[in-house]
Amino acid sequence: MFNALINAFKIPDLKRRLIITGALIAVYRVGCYIPTPGIDGAALADFFARIAKTQGGTLFGIINMFSGGAMERLTIFALGIMPYISSSIIMQLLTAVIPAFEKMAKEGKAGYEKINQFTRYGTVLLSVIQSYFIALWLENPARFEGLQIVMHPGWGFRILTVLTLTTGTIFIMWLGEQIQERGIGNGISLVITAGIISRIPTALNQLFVLISPFAPSRRQIQPITLLIMAALLGIVVFSVILITQGIRKIPVQYARRIVGRKIYGGQSTYIPLKVDTSGVIAIIFAQSIILFPATLASFIPNPGFQRIAQSLIRGQALYSIVYALLIIFFCYFYTAIVFNPNDLSENMKKYGGFIPGIRPGAPTAEFLDYVMTRITLAGAAFISVIAIFPDFIMAWLKVPYLVASFFGGTGVLIIVGVMLDTLKQIESHLLTHHYEGFIKSSQIRGRR
Repeated sequence: MFNALINAFKIPDLKRRLIITGALIAVYRVGCYIPTPGIDGAALADFFARIAKTQGGTLFGIINMFSGGAMERLTIFALGIMPYISSSIIMQLLTAVIPAFEKMAKEGKAGYEKINQFTRYGTVLLSVIQSYFIALWLENPARFEGLQIVMHPGWGFRILTVLTLTTGTIFIMWLGEQIQERGIGNGISLVITAGIISRIPTALNQLFVLISPFAPSRRQIQPITLLIMAALLGIVVFSVILITQGIRKIPVQYARRIVGRKIYGGQSTYIPLKVDTSGVIAIIFAQSIILFPATLASFIPNPGFQRIAQSLIRGQALYSIVYALLIIFFCYFYTAIVFNPNDLSENMKKYGGFIPGIRPGAPTAEFLDYVMTRITLAGAAFISVIAIFPDFIMAWLKVPYLVASFFGGTGVLIIVGVMLDTLKQIESHLLTHHYEGFIKSSQIRGRR
C-alpha cells in the first residue's frame, strides 16, 4: 500500500488528481468554520456542549458527524451532504417502484444523467425545508434552556439562513462532483470521510485527558485499558475490511455459439454477490428512526412521551435490541431494492449463460434469491454487532461516546469503505500506467 502511494506521485496525471482532491477537501474543511450570519456562536456551542451529554443520542449527533462538526458551530456547511444522501436514497427507492424511473435507469449514461439531475433538484428542495426548520428552531429560546442563539429573529434571519445553508449544501455537492471528475475516488464519500476524520483530534484529546500521563492522580483510564482499546480497534477494522470485501462467487458458464465463421461464448465467469450489499445505508436508516423519539422528546414536554423516549436512548437494553432489529430489516429491504434476481436471470438466459446444475429462467432466479437471502443474514448480523459495539465499549471501558464511536458504527464503515475504494482506484491508475508503458516499449523494439 505504501509503495503504491509513493509511486502515485511519480505519475504526473495521478499526482495532479491527488493534489486536486486534497485542495478541494481543504476548501470544504475551511468552509466548516465560516459561521452563518446572525448566530451567537458562543451560546450555540454552550447548548451543544449540554446535549453532548446524551452520548450522541439525537439526530443532531448524526448530522454533526456527517458535517464534520459544522452543525454544532452552525457554519455555512451546517447541513453537510446529508440532503444529497437523502435525495439519492429516495431516488433509488423511486427507481425500484416507479416504472418510468426504472426505464430511465436502463438507458445507460443518458438515463444516469437524468436521474442525477432529479437528485440535485431533490437536494435543493430538502435543503430549503431543513434549513427553514433549523431557522425556526434557532429562534425559539425555550428550546435552548433560555439561551438567545439568534440576535435578530424574524423573516430576514430565516430567509438569510435558508439561502446560506442551501447554498452551502449545493457548493459541497459541486465539490464532490469536481473530485469525482478531476480528482481521485468518490467525491461525496470523500467529503463525508473528511468530516468524520476531522473528529479524530478531538477524540484523541479526550483520550489524552482520560489517561493523564503527567498527572496519575487524575487518571481515569489505565495503560492496560489503552492497550485493550488498541487491540479492539485493530480487530474491528480488520473485520470490517473482511465483510466489506466479502463476496460469494456464483459460477456462470456461457454456451458456445457459432455465428458465421466465428465462435462466441464458451467461457466461464462468476457473479459476485456481496455479503454486505447495503453498506452503511442500513445503519443510517436505523439511526434516523430510533433516534427520532429522543429528538422529539427535547421539543415535546409530555411525561408519557418522555418515558418512551428515555427507554430508547443509547445505553438502554431496549435501544440495542430495537436498533439491531432495524438494521437487519433495512439490510434486507435495501438488498431487495438494488438486487433483482429475475432481471439477472433473464439477462443470463438472453446471452446463453447458466449456472452449472441450475436450469435457466425461474429456477436460476430462485437460486440467486436463496443464496442472497442467506449471505445477507450474515452481513446484517455483523453490521448489527458493529453498530452497537461502541455502546459496549462506552459502558465497559468508561470512555466518552466520541472516543467509543471510532470502534464501530457508521464512522468506521464509511472510513474503511471509502479508503478501500480510493486505494483501488489509485492502484487501477498505477496498473494502467504500467500497462501503457509496456506497450510503448514493445512498439519501440518492433521499429528497431
